[in-house]
Amino acid sequence: MSGLWNGLQSLLGTILAFFYDLIPNYGIAIVLLTIVVNFVVFPLTLKQTRSTRAMQEIQPDVERLRKKHKDEPDVLNQEIMALYRERGVNPAGCFLPLLVQMPIWFALFRVLREPMAHIADDSALGVALELGSLTFLGMDLALTPGDVVSASGLFSLTALPYLFLVGFVVLTGLMQQRLITPPNQAQNQNAQAATAQKITKVLPLFFGVISYFWPAGLNLYFATSNTFRTGQQLLIFKIDGRPGDEKKGAVEPDDDPEQAVDAPKLSRHQGSRKKRGRRRRGLASG
Repeated sequence: MSGLWNGLQSLLGTILAFFYDLIPNYGIAIVLLTIVVNFVVFPLTLKQTRSTRAMQEIQPDVERLRKKHKDEPDVLNQEIMALYRERGVNPAGCFLPLLVQMPIWFALFRVLREPMAHIADDSALGVALELGSLTFLGMDLALTPGDVVSASGLFSLTALPYLFLVGFVVLTGLMQQRLITPPNQAQNQNAQAATAQKITKVLPLFFGVISYFWPAGLNLYFATSNTFRTGQQLLIFKIDGRPGDEKKGAVEPDDDPEQAVDAPKLSRHQGSRKKRGRRRRGLASG
């Protein structure tokens, strides 16, 4: 297992050195490597996003089932599983793609935090690392914003690019969080979901705090990754539509819980709008 882990880090280090050979700038090499990694994992990101979205959309129905069968846990589990099958939802789809991506992200984190341990000494990037030639947009990417502020002062021109990068990490994180949160998520959510949502909102601010103590090269990776994934989310919206778009013209179910649970048969399923359209036409013809 350790061999695979070390091999993954070496592979990412080799790709980073390759981009540095093409364009001898450490910052640009980090940006290109981050973009390539995000492109590679995009199919998994798309699957995870669709699964999470589908789970969010059926939460009102799950809550109605919980109220209806609150004293019948076995019946409740059967009804929820039947609802998953009916709506084409796979709960594992929210987590499995993320679990596959996590080793890649952790390996990339390690490579950028300790580049000299994963870059060949005789490569152009290895030589640059030894000489300390890691500047990008006026920043030494090996330094942390905290180190720079301590040495030159909070309001110095030297510290400004580092602080701007930290702020950009926070801003892009907040934008991404806002995009993945459905506009009507505050309704029909239980206390556990509400707590999870609050934690998600705080995470970008938390990253801003810890980014202050991380090397600027690592912060550049986070800023690039957040920006790219924001673009990915907008692309997913273009493919699948924004959350809530199809509900604008939907007919509200009756107040009867049983009818309310049955009503979503014609609502959104996982997948693209074309696939969902084919499913609805099939249900209508059936």
